[in-house]
Amino acid sequence: MRYFRNIASAIIFVAGSGLLFSQIRPLDAMLSDYQYPYEVHFLELKSQDNNLKMAYMDVKPQKANGKTILLLHGKNFNGAYWEKTAKDLSEKGFRVIIPDQIGFGKSSKPHSYQFSFSQLAENTKAVLDQLGIDKTIVLGHSMGGMVAARFTLLYPEKVQKLILENPIGLEDYKVFAAYQTIDQVYQSELKNTAETYKNYQLKFYYDNKWKEEYQPWLDLIAGWTVHKDYPQVAWDAALTSDMIYNQPVCYEFKNIKTPTLLIIGTRDRTAIGKDRAPKELQSKMGQYQELGKKTQREIPGSKLVEIENVGHLPHIEVYPRFFEALYDFIK
Repeated sequence: MRYFRNIASAIIFVAGSGLLFSQIRPLDAMLSDYQYPYEVHFLELKSQDNNLKMAYMDVKPQKANGKTILLLHGKNFNGAYWEKTAKDLSEKGFRVIIPDQIGFGKSSKPHSYQFSFSQLAENTKAVLDQLGIDKTIVLGHSMGGMVAARFTLLYPEKVQKLILENPIGLEDYKVFAAYQTIDQVYQSELKNTAETYKNYQLKFYYDNKWKEEYQPWLDLIAGWTVHKDYPQVAWDAALTSDMIYNQPVCYEFKNIKTPTLLIIGTRDRTAIGKDRAPKELQSKMGQYQELGKKTQREIPGSKLVEIENVGHLPHIEVYPRFFEALYDFIK
């Protein structure tokens, strides 16, 4: 795939040791020297007394079918990981809009900003408004699922269909895990390395099985940790972690009237704050094989596609099965 030319680490063989390791390439806060798969545009936003730039890709269809789809990334990701999804959707006639939320990817990393899912939804609407898009299909993965749910609740007239791919926020993490202040989360973020990110993903995303196709997305966030801009990135990461913990969307699923599809990898165990929860509760968190069914019952008329033995990223881990479920719902 084309995105491998952008890989942010070099694999180096240590002579005589038989070991391979990655030398992470430093990446600045705006990923300015990292090439996205499609041309990047910027929307200038005046928000909360900040002058911000919100990055997005606008992938035009080869033969337009009149439909647009909005792809919303997760917390540990950015719009670049939608490359193949966007390519195949454009070939099917869809216009594909892929924003980087404020605080993520190539978008601004403000220090003084009250992150909320409503604000991210408003920022996303501003991109669509600039492009003159009145209606769209919305697909959200991980944290993007929480943004997508809030966007749909705020602007139902704009959403033709909603797809949630292993969204976080299917449960209220406050019920399980103790609160951490933003300052505490920030100090934890500053300790992140390629190794800690990989260990987290192995534990919760991939069931201790690492594949080559996961490496580019690890290298992107790991590249931040070895750049002088990392405190800026870590601060926004702390603010968005606080947003996820304090702003659950699960209590409002019953209010979603839009046709909805849940694509759930049932092996996923992602749960915010699991390490802070009592041990007797940790095993009850992030049980996607149960959460998917529960959410499907709560969203009126929704459809559930479970992908057995798949983790947090179906569109990376088992792309053909993911795309089949997606396209069958939106074609």
